[in-house]
Amino acid sequence: MSFETNKFKVAKKKRLEKSQFVVECNVATECEIDKILSVCHTAQAETAEVLNGVINYSGTIDLCILFCTVDGEIGTINSSCPFTSKFEDSDISVGDKVGIQVEVEDYSIEGVTSSNIKINCTCVQSGMLVCEREVNNVSSGDENMCLKEDEMVVNVLIGQAQEVFTVESELSIKEPVKKVLLSDSQVSVKNVESGVNFVSVSGEVVTRLLYLTEKDRFESAYVTENFKEEVELEGVTREAVSEAVACIKKNAVKCELEENDKGVNVNLTIPVELKVTSYIEKSETVIKDIYSTCNELEVSTESFEMTRQLQGDYFEAKIDGNLTLDAEKPRVDKIMFVGGSNLSVTNSYLKNGEIFVEGVAKTNVVYLNDESNSLQSVTIEVPFVVSDKSSANCENATVDSVFVVMHDVDVVVKKGREFYFDAKLKVNANYNCEETGAVISSVNVASEYPEKDCAIELVFASAGQSAWDIAKAVKVREETVCMQIPEIVFPLEKDENIIIYYQKR
Repeated sequence: MSFETNKFKVAKKKRLEKSQFVVECNVATECEIDKILSVCHTAQAETAEVLNGVINYSGTIDLCILFCTVDGEIGTINSSCPFTSKFEDSDISVGDKVGIQVEVEDYSIEGVTSSNIKINCTCVQSGMLVCEREVNNVSSGDENMCLKEDEMVVNVLIGQAQEVFTVESELSIKEPVKKVLLSDSQVSVKNVESGVNFVSVSGEVVTRLLYLTEKDRFESAYVTENFKEEVELEGVTREAVSEAVACIKKNAVKCELEENDKGVNVNLTIPVELKVTSYIEKSETVIKDIYSTCNELEVSTESFEMTRQLQGDYFEAKIDGNLTLDAEKPRVDKIMFVGGSNLSVTNSYLKNGEIFVEGVAKTNVVYLNDESNSLQSVTIEVPFVVSDKSSANCENATVDSVFVVMHDVDVVVKKGREFYFDAKLKVNANYNCEETGAVISSVNVASEYPEKDCAIELVFASAGQSAWDIAKAVKVREETVCMQIPEIVFPLEKDENIIIYYQKR
């Protein structure tokens, strides 16, 4: 008696443990800095090495630092700070795919000199491990083996692909501009569709510009560009479910000013990196039950876990909050500008058919105090919870990942001490669903059945039993039962006494 083991693969996602680490960033300066007004920061993972038990990765923290010199000038420094970190987990194996998210949760300015700014960034790392695991599946062509086969739907990984493309953006300013102080671009994914050997991704790139006019006025503007990009990935079909992650290559963003008769055109070239991952459901033929007409069998089953990727959601929301200045802080006589705005997601979950996203938005506001004729800065910190209907149609669906872009930030002040903040959010959420399955993974042939010492046997069958159940109990083929008692309909509607006739071997 022979058995074959046919392996098939399933996709399994596992959340990597969330943890903190601190990165020391040293930023070179070329002027005498009197005060740091705001820091805008973005962290991202860039390269990852997956080994057994560990993922080593590197990335950068892009910083945009607004400062005031001792001469009262406003300046900007853009800097990229490299870092390395790792995840450790016994489930990590060579060949696994990984998606890593890094956020700067907080920062502290440790020192400012004429040649260096030292900033400690507290980063939070999280991510998702995408594994392909093999499942043993037994088959047999032995005529003495009776097999009940079934079609099992499993989720498999097609693969990953990534590409970098550029988005061109232009803003027309109808007055002379002295300099652009801040250019901060963010990207959001709005829709992901699978095609034939490609994945189509559409979304938006939102850029905030802070600039100083020739009349020494600080002005801020937002410009939005839509994009639709196709990423080639062999094996993708229209039935596949794909997810996409996008990030801006901030150290490669180009911002050029072009003067005209009425003012200037600001031309932006923004590199965007897209990474897509695709999954598809596939049918596998498995043995649901097995027995032999000649021998006892020792049957082992194997359970396994797999992850079904669900289509994600995109939605927009508004947040607001307020802050009252401490008594020892100078009053606000005029808001000069809103500096860097940063956002971190602290939690996300599904409840009653809705997706909830919790986080903290932080915005630096630079203002003028007339009494001391000095620039001051304050950070407005706004905890938020936003929600929207979820398309996740699986009972035990969970949030896979969430990416949030904050834009149209507005701050006003009342009575010189009360700040009121509002902003808009673009939210992209991905979901998955954990499922379990089981297959017969091995069969061992044991002792031979003793020869029947009777020609007939009376079987006391119960209501609900099938022809397979009865055949397995008396160790004959299912078709033998059906041929001998063609008048009985299965499954049985009531208890029956059934006579089975045996032939000598």
